[in-house]
Amino acid sequence: MNWDAVSFDWNHIRAFLATVEEGSLSAAARATHQTQPTLGRQVAALEEALGVTLFERVGRSLTLTTSGAQLVDHVRAMGEAASRVSLAASGQSQSIEGLVRISASDVASTYQMPRILKMLRDEAPGVEVEVVASNALSDLLRRDADIALRHVRPVQPELIARKLSDQNAYMYATQEYVARIGHPECLEDLAEASFIAYGNPDEMLVHLLAMGLPVTRSNIRYHSASGVVGWQFVRDGLGISVMSEQIAALSPEVVRVLPDIVPLTIPTWLVSHRELITSSRIRLVFDLLADALA
Repeated sequence: MNWDAVSFDWNHIRAFLATVEEGSLSAAARATHQTQPTLGRQVAALEEALGVTLFERVGRSLTLTTSGAQLVDHVRAMGEAASRVSLAASGQSQSIEGLVRISASDVASTYQMPRILKMLRDEAPGVEVEVVASNALSDLLRRDADIALRHVRPVQPELIARKLSDQNAYMYATQEYVARIGHPECLEDLAEASFIAYGNPDEMLVHLLAMGLPVTRSNIRYHSASGVVGWQFVRDGLGISVMSEQIAALSPEVVRVLPDIVPLTIPTWLVSHRELITSSRIRLVFDLLADALA
């Protein structure tokens, strides 16, 4: 490792990360139990050490510069690593106990959570997890869950949201179904195809039309409020539907329909109440989810 290249202070990195996640110097100061001037000096010292401007300051508001945005993912990884080091050094990761409730869609709960829970079992075997498999938005303010995976960013200031990734979603069907409808080569070839909706079929139709598909409500032959059920319909050859490529990769019986079309983009946000700052078990699970899903 080139130690000469590490010219910054971890406390300054911590101040920068807290400001990004909390949204303002004043909120970051409260979260880190410092005064606002002290925190501001730490951020300014980091800017000086790195030779870049991290925030644009307009009145009382702060906006990340391009340079600041490029550093965020690296700094978050450092923060998560520091948290794990602290827990490991004190032996807390093995001794942390208690219930953590995670809200996620039924698809994410079925296809993604088991792998993550195995990781958590190894790192913190004393943590109990309840997975709330629901396609409705859990109310974290009323403690319906401690942590939620969402595809929309929350607007409540009491919540902390971290964007993990943008997932690409494509149309999928079984090879048998693709052959049945004549191996379509363009969008117009899908005018008579059967589509499967998750949830409200009218809402699904809006997404299909946005993709340029020449379809009507009558094309949506099967639908279910359950994403898992709807995806099983696809896997059993009943029609076409949209799915993230990460989930679809777990089902070898499906193939991408019209693979060259522009995909839908699905953002993934990890959300929790600000309690995660002070709860070691919630913070541990939050960071592990961020690592596993980023």
